[in-house]
Amino acid sequence: MAGIEPALPAPAHTVAPHAANAPADSASGALSEGSPGTPRAPGSDTSSATVTGTDPDVPDVAQLAAVQDRLAGWISDLSTLHDLTERLVHTRTLDEALRELLRAGAALVGARRGLVVLAPADGLGPETTVGLGLGHAEIGHIETVPRRALSYARILDGLPEPGACGDDAPAPGAGRAPDPRTSAAGAACTEISEPDIPGEKGLDPRLREVAARLGYAASYAVPLTADPIGRTGAAVWLYDEPAEPTERQRHLVGLYRAHAAEHLARLLELHRSRQDTETLREELLPHRLPRIPGVRLAVRHSTGPRGGGDWYDALPLPDGALGLAVGSVTGSGPSAVAAMGRLRASLRAYAVMEGEDPVAVLSDLELLLRLTEPARSATALFAYTETPSGGPSAPPVPDGLTGPPSYPEDMEDMEDDLADGSWGSARLPRKLVLAGAGHCPPLVLGETRTEFVETSLSAPLGMLACWEAPSVEIEPAGGETVLLYSDGLLARTGESMDRAFTRLHAAAAGVPGAIRHDPEAVVDHIVRTMLPQGLDDPSSEEDVVLLAVYFEE
Repeated sequence: MAGIEPALPAPAHTVAPHAANAPADSASGALSEGSPGTPRAPGSDTSSATVTGTDPDVPDVAQLAAVQDRLAGWISDLSTLHDLTERLVHTRTLDEALRELLRAGAALVGARRGLVVLAPADGLGPETTVGLGLGHAEIGHIETVPRRALSYARILDGLPEPGACGDDAPAPGAGRAPDPRTSAAGAACTEISEPDIPGEKGLDPRLREVAARLGYAASYAVPLTADPIGRTGAAVWLYDEPAEPTERQRHLVGLYRAHAAEHLARLLELHRSRQDTETLREELLPHRLPRIPGVRLAVRHSTGPRGGGDWYDALPLPDGALGLAVGSVTGSGPSAVAAMGRLRASLRAYAVMEGEDPVAVLSDLELLLRLTEPARSATALFAYTETPSGGPSAPPVPDGLTGPPSYPEDMEDMEDDLADGSWGSARLPRKLVLAGAGHCPPLVLGETRTEFVETSLSAPLGMLACWEAPSVEIEPAGGETVLLYSDGLLARTGESMDRAFTRLHAAAAGVPGAIRHDPEAVVDHIVRTMLPQGLDDPSSEEDVVLLAVYFEE
């Protein structure tokens, strides 16, 4: 049965599995020498299946009842372990697994509260503490106890309980306990039971004080070890009254934690891999958004559990211009993240050289992708805008002036305009030129409109022998926001693309007027509306990018 190790001894109230298949006339023999609680009479024949004073052809009713009782207990234990391990293997994150370990262990040892400390022996982390029935403040109280007095800390430090390993056992601080992975004695020594904290002599006074304050009177701590890391942490359960687990409970929790430690080791390796990929991705994306006069930017992005290739960029360009980009590389994992970094770096170079022509930028990117990574495709959108504040246009002709100004009357009017700031105050219209290659169209959000930009239909980069699609030019008004996003924002809704686009449009249109001038608030509102589970939903493997560009009035 999954989750059970038959090589480990059965609990005291069980019998060997072959007893279940023994015929009725040999039931007494099933409980012969070697079976717990069933001593053989001195001088009896070891080949006999009968008990003194009974008919050899009639099974002993009491012994049959004992066999059935023990088999029922054994099956109950197997069923319990199966259910608990099934719940454990369905956890997908370290935090979920640690909480399930605490909950299951408390049920097996008969405790109500506990905590587990994750502290991998290789020192690569992560290190964390999770409590069951304990808040952060209560865990903090426990951590004020000197480390040498905490049972789980002694386990983490490899120090055995004094005298637990025999007369040759080193005292705490004098040496290391035997490796619990290679020594059965070492494993027994690292299970520390403190059955009566208030009454036991020799305990640290601070431990007694904290135990009394938190209302627990006994503890039972066990190590968590699994290859290839070795020690991954320790768990301790707390009893409200003086108590300690029975032999049967120790056996059951030992079976369970062996599988739990292996599951934790796998999740730990997966967690580290994801963290490495996330770190690499973060280093390949902008550390901060640039500050451009007249423009405010905000971004939200999230990486799927396996690490994907969605990216964004916002870079200052010569002559006070601004380049904006979003894109997505096919695939997931470290290779996709590396490809994303190469693509983004290349686009930045092309944007500096010819950013005012987004079509040329994407055409160069298409050629590079086709030559260097022919097996990969990508989508991208690049937009170019000059400094939104612009410069003064040609001075307007004053009202009533039909020709060159004559001095002094007309020139006096123009001087008045200069004095009050009206002459030359006309601004160049904001202009955003963009081109897309298989990417989602931007969305313009303003006081009077919420509409998608009609971009030219184009295949993704790498899908055609030569890519080129005409650019699109829009003029966002002051106070309007242009939203650039990846298709992961739509895919995470779990709906069809048409319905997802409709949902995004409704989310943007529903942004309250009071926050429309704050791009940070705008992206937060859209994320909450589109993704109720949040950006860090572990059930979705889609990356998400949402970049808001707000043009000041």
